[in-house]
Amino acid sequence: LVPDAPSTEQQELFTQKLQQCCMLFDFMDSVTDLKSKEIKRATLNELVDYVSTNRGVLVETAYPEISNMICTNILRTLPPSDNPDFDPEEDEPTLEASWPHIQLVYEFLLRFLENPDFQPSIAKRYIDQKFVLQLLELFDSEDPRERDFLKTVLHRIYGKFLGLRAFIRKQINNIFLRFIYETDHFNGVAELLEILGSIINGFALPLKAEHKQFLMKVLIPMHTGKGLALFHAQLAYCVVQFLEKDPTLTEPVIRGLLKFWPKTCSQKEVMYLGEIEEILDVIEPTQFKKIQEPLFKQISRCVANPHFQVAERALYFWNNEYILSLIEENIDKILPIMFGSLYRISKEHWNPTIVALVYNVLKTLMEMNSTLFDELTASYKSDRQREKKKEQEREELWKKLDELKLSDAAALVQNNSHGLQNAAQNNNNNNNNNHHDNQEKSTAISADHEDPVVAMDTTEGVEVVTSAK
Repeated sequence: LVPDAPSTEQQELFTQKLQQCCMLFDFMDSVTDLKSKEIKRATLNELVDYVSTNRGVLVETAYPEISNMICTNILRTLPPSDNPDFDPEEDEPTLEASWPHIQLVYEFLLRFLENPDFQPSIAKRYIDQKFVLQLLELFDSEDPRERDFLKTVLHRIYGKFLGLRAFIRKQINNIFLRFIYETDHFNGVAELLEILGSIINGFALPLKAEHKQFLMKVLIPMHTGKGLALFHAQLAYCVVQFLEKDPTLTEPVIRGLLKFWPKTCSQKEVMYLGEIEEILDVIEPTQFKKIQEPLFKQISRCVANPHFQVAERALYFWNNEYILSLIEENIDKILPIMFGSLYRISKEHWNPTIVALVYNVLKTLMEMNSTLFDELTASYKSDRQREKKKEQEREELWKKLDELKLSDAAALVQNNSHGLQNAAQNNNNNNNNNHHDNQEKSTAISADHEDPVVAMDTTEGVEVVTSAK
């Protein structure tokens, strides 16, 4: 073991063990090189312990050997998925076969970065932009264990290397843009968002324009991404972090969410409503006034949704004390928006749980402003009476049209029968006339064929032909 060797030989032995661990093995074959695999695993364990518990280990000459061992073991091209139609929400991920070794290399890398003797000025020669890019590509691994280690490693690098911070943010931005507009698939979205949450938390004020642009052009459109359920919690956290930093971003964020509000996926609607509540928990009253009307129009539609989970999640807003206080301050604007949907579904919704929740909400709103509530009730009832009257008028009109249509059809049938009779009579008359004409023609033809009488004009000596009369 390295600690057991003489102090003068420890560094050389440490280097040799690093080089020894650069040997790679095929873990797809579970029966070959078993002894060698076990030796490497034990050596990696030893290196992790040595770096964790000893000072003065990270001398300058050790950095290239450490970098080489790490890069050899973990930086690799990920194989294509065994399942081309892999769905992270339903399918089991393909785990990394060589994880017994790779896990220990990640452990070693973390201990290396966290060591009190670690010097970023030396390490930056090896942990550079190329290294970071290759790490980011590994976030697409199907193995959640590897992504979890990568998340911690990248966060440590972001904290240690100030010169790489802008580059890391830019590359994460590029990965998200490809995910939104091109591939629609990336396994490590949740982990990258988790890193971003802590990065955003450390942003200095006032926020830079690039950070605001990232929020509006990347994070908000990410709500339309496939598999939102896998990373929505981290995404919502990032959005809320931005709003806590700069409350003036609340209006564009809310309007952006309303723009991308799901039309056909109830599960997504429930997630959107949860995020809206998180935003309302940190919203300032002045910002609330700017978005209350479009926001509560959407909430009103959600309350009236026949899918009970959507309606239930929207009604739960009235269990939040801070949101209730905001509603009470602006009851004259919000109650007219919400009243129609609430009153209607209290009478018509199929789910008794929703009806009970609606009654509680109506009671709360009535207590906030009973006068306005009574006015809206009377107005709603009169509107319903007018609608019923119009409906009756429409039904009567349709009934008259149907009767008129039937009478027109009867008249048309009668006219058609008269027309057929006249046509038949005319046809008979024509046949009789044709028969009479044919007889006359026959008589004329027979007359024309009688023998002519020939007379001789003795005076002129010319024959004169006369027809027989």
